[in-house]
Amino acid sequence: MMPPAAPQKGKRRFLKELLGLSASATIIPIQPVQAAMNSQPPRRDGGKPGARYGMVVDLRKCIGCQACTVSCSIENAPPIGQFRTTVLQYEVLDGQQQAAILSLPRLCNHCDNPPCVPVCPVQATFQREDGVVLVDNERCVGCAYCVQACPYDARFINHETQTADKCTFCEHRLEAGLLPACVESCVGGARVIGDLNDEHSAVSRLMREHKDEIRVLKPAMNTNPHVFYIGLPDEFVDGVDGQASVRLTTQF
Repeated sequence: MMPPAAPQKGKRRFLKELLGLSASATIIPIQPVQAAMNSQPPRRDGGKPGARYGMVVDLRKCIGCQACTVSCSIENAPPIGQFRTTVLQYEVLDGQQQAAILSLPRLCNHCDNPPCVPVCPVQATFQREDGVVLVDNERCVGCAYCVQACPYDARFINHETQTADKCTFCEHRLEAGLLPACVESCVGGARVIGDLNDEHSAVSRLMREHKDEIRVLKPAMNTNPHVFYIGLPDEFVDGVDGQASVRLTTQF
């Protein structure tokens, strides 16, 4: 009787061939993000039926305390030095050259048109009917296509699992009727999450009350992100590259 194959052998072999590391393989180029978004696969069942989750971040209330970053790390246990959400801090100069600090929370935007989904060669990254984008770590081969496709730099390859990792809106907590860890721990109440299809939800009320102030990051990418900001300066809408570190100081 042949001994059983090593659990990771198939995954490792597939990744080797995918990346063109074997002698007979050819390198498969990453598809352009815009082209990939035109071929979104069907959403999968899961979550609250009929719901569409979104988050509003009120920058006027964010004090940059990093409680959300810490609570997320405790709840989801990413490797040390890797984060599913961060709060970057920017130095902003006004017209009189007076400096002020802007705290900008960053996380997966759970887009309606997520470019990370169609580029996944094994369909490990997927979107549920309620809009939450997730990663099936049993299928993920760690090729990082989705990491490169995300225009918000919200994904990373987990150092421990060697698979894609990111914010999930704490979907396991939502399904239990709880708030995501970052929302629950926000001392200023800057983060609000809820069902955008429910006109009576707190997030829907915020969207209506501040409809002229709502901004998203990189709208020109046509991803239709579902993390919305109140109090986001126009310079940041298309001027933020990503979350290269926990703290980043720049000037506009």
